Amino acid sequence: MHDRQIPFEHLDRMTDSTGLIQFAVYGAPQLDSGYTTDDNARALRLCARAWRWQPDGRITNRVATYLSFLVYARVSGGGFHNFLSYQRHWLDEQGGDDCQGQGVRALAEVLGSNLPDDFRALARDLIEGMRPALAGLQWPRAWAYLVLAWGQLWTAGIEDAEALENVAWTAAQRLVECYHGATQPDWQWFEPSMTYANAVLPHAMFVAAQRWPNEDFLEVAETSFAFLDRATTAPSPYSLPSGEGKEREPEEVFWPIGSCGWYPRGGQKALFDQQPVEAGTMAEAALAAFTLLGDEKYLATFRRARNWFLGHNSSRQPLADVRRGACYDGLQEFGLNRNQGAESTLAYLTTALEYSALQPELFNDLEVASA
Repeated sequence: MHDRQIPFEHLDRMTDSTGLIQFAVYGAPQLDSGYTTDDNARALRLCARAWRWQPDGRITNRVATYLSFLVYARVSGGGFHNFLSYQRHWLDEQGGDDCQGQGVRALAEVLGSNLPDDFRALARDLIEGMRPALAGLQWPRAWAYLVLAWGQLWTAGIEDAEALENVAWTAAQRLVECYHGATQPDWQWFEPSMTYANAVLPHAMFVAAQRWPNEDFLEVAETSFAFLDRATTAPSPYSLPSGEGKEREPEEVFWPIGSCGWYPRGGQKALFDQQPVEAGTMAEAALAAFTLLGDEKYLATFRRARNWFLGHNSSRQPLADVRRGACYDGLQEFGLNRNQGAESTLAYLTTALEYSALQPELFNDLEVASA
């Protein structure tokens, strides 16, 4: 029987009574980095999903902590603050669009779950309070998070959510407009540059295609995902020994867009620093595509993204500590960034949870030994 238990040791170390600390120094929380709503929302979404397989008091307590953080982060008129100091002083008047998108996505996960009714009722109230902020979102990734939030509610059969559906449909249309405005024969993408969390954009299009099949969302989803997959797949610089003492052909590995320069249209892809959030979002998008279309090429992409954490990457070094549920902050040109911050850890844990949720007959195809 496949073990569905997700290790939360490092996440718990990074969490105090207020919420999830943003950064780490090696494996210890960096207290002066404070907290972000982004990270606490991601942690809430992870724990709400994990509840399906680990419905115990420890998961409930984690959900309560991260959900309480979102309650505390509310601003008048809708939406959330993002940056909270360790002394519990808000450092912004209101968080940016991505913060709002991450927040509504996490709350949709809670509302669409089988968590206790009081948690679900609170999530619904918070979503209702966000409506003015959601209608004003202006950036593509926030639109994508909004579509993904609605997809979660639709899949769970949540009723009386028409207001969120309307803004999600508008967000999906805006993503299509971005795609058609930026795409060129050699550039099938939503923006003139690939930057961070790239896979959430085609992921949202796959979800939109499932919900609204009469629109052209599926074509945009497939084309943009294929372009991203090509841009982030490359031969490993390390050859593997074969059984006959010869070297195999280089392994195809996930090689995400580096944050040290990104990937501008007409320019060169930055090779470093590679961020765990890219592997995590790519794994989620690939699995969504496979769920919708059943094409095993998406499982291959999921495998590459997951295995990036386990050492099948450009440096041949594992980033994930699978025993503690921790993850290093990235691959730099000359080695690992050995800090284990919140975003990186959550990217790995979410991917581990996605893997655990797969049907058992798919496990053998995806099992690899970490390098």
